[in-house]
Amino acid sequence: MRTTLQRTVAVLALACTTLAVSSAFAQASPPGVKGPVPTGLPNRLSIGLFEEAGQNWMRDSGVPWDVRYRYLTKGWVDNWGWGPRDGAWAKTFLTESNTQGFIPAPVFYQLFAEPGGGEAESLTKVQNIDTMRGYFGDFKILLQRAKEYGRPVLIPIEPDAVGLLQFYTSSNPNTYAAVAATGMPELAGLPNTVAGWGLAFLQLRKAVGANNVILGLHISSWASGKDISCCSISDPLQPEVDKVVNFLKPLGLGANSTGATYDVLVGDPLDRDADFYKLTRGQDVWWDTNDNAVIASRSFNRYHQWLTLMNQTSGKRWVLWQIPLGNSLHRNIHNDGTPRAGYRDNRTEYFFGPAGDAHRRKFANAGVIALLFGAGAGGQSSYTNDLGANGQPYLKSNASPFLTAGGLTLPATGTTLPVPGTGTDGGTGGTDAGVPDAGGPRDAGSGGTDAGTPDAGSGGGTGRGYGFESGTEGWSATGAPLKAATSTTTRPQAGTRSLAIPFSGTAGTGVVSVMTATVPRAGVVTMRLWVPAGSKLTAVQPFALEGTTSNWRYTGKWTAASSLQAGTWNTLTIPLPSDSTTPLYQLGVELITNAGWTGTVHLDTVAW
Repeated sequence: MRTTLQRTVAVLALACTTLAVSSAFAQASPPGVKGPVPTGLPNRLSIGLFEEAGQNWMRDSGVPWDVRYRYLTKGWVDNWGWGPRDGAWAKTFLTESNTQGFIPAPVFYQLFAEPGGGEAESLTKVQNIDTMRGYFGDFKILLQRAKEYGRPVLIPIEPDAVGLLQFYTSSNPNTYAAVAATGMPELAGLPNTVAGWGLAFLQLRKAVGANNVILGLHISSWASGKDISCCSISDPLQPEVDKVVNFLKPLGLGANSTGATYDVLVGDPLDRDADFYKLTRGQDVWWDTNDNAVIASRSFNRYHQWLTLMNQTSGKRWVLWQIPLGNSLHRNIHNDGTPRAGYRDNRTEYFFGPAGDAHRRKFANAGVIALLFGAGAGGQSSYTNDLGANGQPYLKSNASPFLTAGGLTLPATGTTLPVPGTGTDGGTGGTDAGVPDAGGPRDAGSGGTDAGTPDAGSGGGTGRGYGFESGTEGWSATGAPLKAATSTTTRPQAGTRSLAIPFSGTAGTGVVSVMTATVPRAGVVTMRLWVPAGSKLTAVQPFALEGTTSNWRYTGKWTAASSLQAGTWNTLTIPLPSDSTTPLYQLGVELITNAGWTGTVHLDTVAW
């Protein structure tokens, strides 16, 4: 949570100025994403919501949400005095979430309500032996109940507390904290330091044997002393990332005596709607959604770059939670439950508006594996009355088709996903960043046909396209799920050959494509795809990527695998914009799987 103290610290410490962008802020080509998706979480972008125990809006919405989260604050362990101190209340939330079809994510948020003050006393509290004995005892009970539950549980650890400990220790992880001093036998081998405090959560998980628990270390955007999300927009990001990662390594982000590390990083893009801050506190925390916004600006691009650098430096993926639910139609009033009550924000529209597919892919390439939406305080916008222009709940109506179609498969380690409007190719090494491959247009292979000028008749009799009669004709496959594409006589749709696209047994997104296809302006591309029965495809997306004169515009048509007929040829179509440029930079189709598979898909008769 972003509270008054953190905002005050940030505003007093930092000058909120905008400087001209320099080479120091130029966004480098993002390398392939680092770190695995933790075991137990889906290998696709998870979408979830905050929901209290006992409620069932998520279940009754008809949307296949992935994750259900809520806070565990001080007192949860005995149901705030209404039950025995055995954590049964928390286990009820776990089992209830599972029954409704969701991965439970109880957020362990207990330190600030421990006796001895508030958040400003965070360091004093972790130095108190009696406080820490009870505190770690409660966490041990949570792990015991989670182990009994037996299914994956995501537990984000102490939002903002770690950032405050970095602030109050002046980034010294060796500052005293009561860990072994608590007398808990499980913690006897850990140092009495702030670093030991971070390791205690890992050690307790190990001691209890709660291997189904996925531990998330919360990273605040202001933890380095400069709030990169609102105020210190003129500062280079890498030095701030290094400060945070170096502080967190001995707390369990790096190799340590427990033999384990935290599974994911956890962050909150903002805890309240942007206009709440603007109208009630006079603070501007709006982010520019422009995909060309410079990194030295208050923008989604800057936050994305920070996430990317944290992923690359730490080797851990991200869970983003407590994402505000305001949209542009909210009435900027305290949410009383009436339609569109709540404050305006643009974060939900950024991920689920017209450009949502590109933005979801972009953030997945920064290491984000989950987007969890929920208000961080009362009076904020909510998914229950966030009506859009069509009169329907905005997040529900926009997330439903995305999730129902199978969602977005996450990039494998060392790769990135193709992103509309960029030159990313999704293969190992990450991105073309809008720069054509060295050597210019690729040779078409056997027969000597150039990839941009296919032989007449190769496109199923149209004279324009690819029929793979003379070889691969410049088409190639990238991405972990795919092996090399070849021309084959096994299963032609027209003529005697088609392009065989074998799968490697690795889940994820693969791309088969050709460079510099000479599709005319406003052309309509059709292609035929054959999918065998029993494939693990969840979706396919034919796409066209234009070059620099069209600002790397991406046109794609997402198609759920459930709408394809197995064992026969399916027709895919991509109408290009009326002002499209020729030749295209790249033409192809994305093939998305949710599990390992070793069958072969065939492509033929690509024509326009």
